[in-house]
Amino acid sequence: MSAADEDHASASAAFGADDVDLLERRYLYQGFFRLDALRLRHRLFEGGWSATMTREVHHRHDAVGVLLYDAERDAVVLVEQFRAGAIDDPVSPWKLECVAGLVEPGETAAEVARREAMEEAGCSVGELHEVHTYYPSPGACDEQVTLFCGLIDSRGLGGVHGLAEEHEDIRVHVLSFPRCWELLQAGRLDNAMCLIGFHWLAARRASLRARR
Repeated sequence: MSAADEDHASASAAFGADDVDLLERRYLYQGFFRLDALRLRHRLFEGGWSATMTREVHHRHDAVGVLLYDAERDAVVLVEQFRAGAIDDPVSPWKLECVAGLVEPGETAAEVARREAMEEAGCSVGELHEVHTYYPSPGACDEQVTLFCGLIDSRGLGGVHGLAEEHEDIRVHVLSFPRCWELLQAGRLDNAMCLIGFHWLAARRASLRARR
């Protein structure tokens, strides 16, 4: 790729929504999530159109995560819970994660962050910093995640939280940032929210602490 091609790729996408020809959408399954089968074709980088293909897409609600950080104490609040998607994990299907939840109709991402922090960790969030909005797995899932860093007071936090009607059994951990970074490097924090959130926080931790 030439330098000019690299500049173009970094500035804009080559194609847009109009460059996909969606021929059919079938709903294969509807439960808590939905599975669609799409029959489509799309434009090719070297010109013309692809052959018609079928792709399955996992349709999910958009989600919000919040990395809870106490700048005064240089502490992070993480939650631990059972995750069905990790049932075959050779170490454990219980995962350490950021507080997170799905966006309900009429809610803003910031409102979800504050609601989930209270439901999952009993934690009131002060200042919110938006980190990124991203697709966790765009090859097969339409979900977008908005991730925040929320500034908090971690004193007194801990215990088990969650909503019984949602079958939540969530243990709260208050850990020093250096300990969290050790866990990240050891592969214990093995989910996208933690990986993105902690690298963002590592770059901004000093400035956040200087403001306290």
